[in-house]
This record gives sequence, C-alpha cells and structure tokens, in this order.
Amino acid sequence: MTITQAKPEHLDVLTPLFDAYRMFYKQTSNLKQAKTFLKERLSKKDAVIYIAFIDHKAVGFTQLYPTFSSVSMEQVYVLNDLYVNYKYRGNSVGQELIHAAKTFCIDNNSKGLTLQTAFNNPAQHLYERLGFIKDTDLHYFWSNNNK
Repeated sequence: MTITQAKPEHLDVLTPLFDAYRMFYKQTSNLKQAKTFLKERLSKKDAVIYIAFIDHKAVGFTQLYPTFSSVSMEQVYVLNDLYVNYKYRGNSVGQELIHAAKTFCIDNNSKGLTLQTAFNNPAQHLYERLGFIKDTDLHYFWSNNNK
C-alpha cells in the first residue's frame, strides 16, 4: 500500500472515490461537480488530501481542512472525509490514511485532528483504536436553508 498526498494530476483517480463517499452519505452522484470541487480544493490549497493506492489502484482517501483554535491559539485540522472502497475494507487502508493525516499534523506543528461522523458509522471503532477521544461537548449546526 502507498499513501500519497494528492496533486491535481490525481483528480481522475480521486474523483470516483470522492463521489462514492458522497453517495455513502446519501448524496446524488455527480462526477463533474465532484471533480470541480476537488480541483478547487487542490488549486486553492485549502485542503490536504491523501490517497491510498494498492497495486497502483486508488482505493481510499482522506481530506483535511485547516482551522484554528482560538482558546489554544493553534492550528487544528478537521478530518472531514475518510473513505475506503468497500472491496478494500479490512486491509488497514483507513488506518494508514489516518496515520498519514497524523504525521502531516505533527510535521506542520498542528494541535491535532478533529472529526465528526454519523452516530452509526462503524469507523468509530477505528477512530477510538487510533487514539481519538469522543468529545462529550454539545455540537450545534446552523443551516442556511436559502442555499
């Protein structure tokens, strides 16, 4: 297995994974829009994306977004997306993608990683096994329904 930080030349192999990830979360497939979204993230450098390859085939990815903690006055990354093609689950792909994200945070002197996931996502066991601690603070979300 090889983990690589995504570059624009990876768009063609990354886009189908990103689209499958969105469909996992009950979104309609839209490869064109997915590719445009990812291309913007990479060109604006407002996200860090890692891709996992097995036998030169892209099988998973994780996407990190930078943010800051005002309280600690440090940068934090949001592990916003983690997806592994169902055919490759159980092969430590998710674990290796998270290790790459952790290493990136260490190398960039970030406070750490935060993530939010569905209450029934089976990956919660992976997160906890890799040292993530479930936050008991309340989470709120405001939605711009006009959008």
